[in-house]
Amino acid sequence: ATAAATVWQATQPADRAACLLRAAQLMEDRMPVLMGLIVREAGKSLPNAIAEVREAVDFLRYYGNQVSAEFSNDSHRPLGPVLCISPWNFPLAIFTGEVVAALAVGNTVIAKPAEQTSLIAYRAVQLMHQAGVPRDVLQLVLGAGDAGAALTQDKRINGVVFTGSTEVARLINQTLAKRSDNPVLIAETGGQNAMIVDSTALPEQVCLDVLNSAFDSAGQRCSALRILCVQEDVADHMLAMIKGAMNELTVGNPTLINTDIGPVIDAEAQGNLLKHIDKMKGVAKVSHQIKLPANADNATYVAPTLFELDNLDQLQREVFGPVLHVIRYPADGLNDLIQQINSKGYALTNGIHSRIDRTVEFIQDNIEAGNIYVNRNIVGAVVG
Repeated sequence: ATAAATVWQATQPADRAACLLRAAQLMEDRMPVLMGLIVREAGKSLPNAIAEVREAVDFLRYYGNQVSAEFSNDSHRPLGPVLCISPWNFPLAIFTGEVVAALAVGNTVIAKPAEQTSLIAYRAVQLMHQAGVPRDVLQLVLGAGDAGAALTQDKRINGVVFTGSTEVARLINQTLAKRSDNPVLIAETGGQNAMIVDSTALPEQVCLDVLNSAFDSAGQRCSALRILCVQEDVADHMLAMIKGAMNELTVGNPTLINTDIGPVIDAEAQGNLLKHIDKMKGVAKVSHQIKLPANADNATYVAPTLFELDNLDQLQREVFGPVLHVIRYPADGLNDLIQQINSKGYALTNGIHSRIDRTVEFIQDNIEAGNIYVNRNIVGAVVG
């Protein structure tokens, strides 16, 4: 990667862009094969697999078009070798997005995907090589977490692009901070993502957004809904509708078109989620869990589960799966609620369901979140 850096950064931006645009077309042409890998290796449903391939193609076209139109080698100097560490929950889309963002601007890339989804990453790199990205410019390293740790410690790595847990991001940050040459770290981590629902919200749209955000992809998204905050005046009706809709979800084999929710990624993830569920059953005021299929023991299924808590102190960390935590808040307690959410120390996303502009503005001004999704219950639905 170090040896190839000079040649790649001197390559015309239009030529680098052409490689990415060719790779986009190759991925689009091979959508069924890529979908098959995503379903079999990551356990995603067919609709999720389609969306994943489309997102990967979007990344390739976005960065290809951006660098072709706006980038100059004279004014923008690349870093050199960049390490991209990607997660299993978006094994094609996030993997591709990290890699092509670094490639487009002239960096060479060492790509380290999650060990659970190595085949998908391998196929993506094959297609990028086929599209014209030189093999020494983009190299794939497969292995467990210790492979990524070893790479982050190598002084020839000038930048790290990471998506994953907050704990691992902090470790990478501490490793890079020990160096005197100021390597770059770009990290996207998880979050205790909340949705605030007031008494003006339409229950049907709240229900749709909650199910999509909390349980789609088996809750395995960094932006998935973890904490639902419902104004107590409307909570009984709202939660009854959500529980009824949960009962209509189908958990099962993701290769079947009628499956809504597939398995979680592996037995370790399943075990951690089941431990959390068992613990919360002794803590929560109310719990609701849907039934699993008869052959559930043959796979790493986790039943979508809802817990109603007294307060947010009962939830200490992010739970990466189909588990939704609910609290009620009084009409005059919005400010206290926001302070509780902010105190959790995460700032990824927040959702709002309200038809009162001043409520929306108050939450937007005070919530500590990088992305805020607003549904004024007028047209369409917006989910995290």
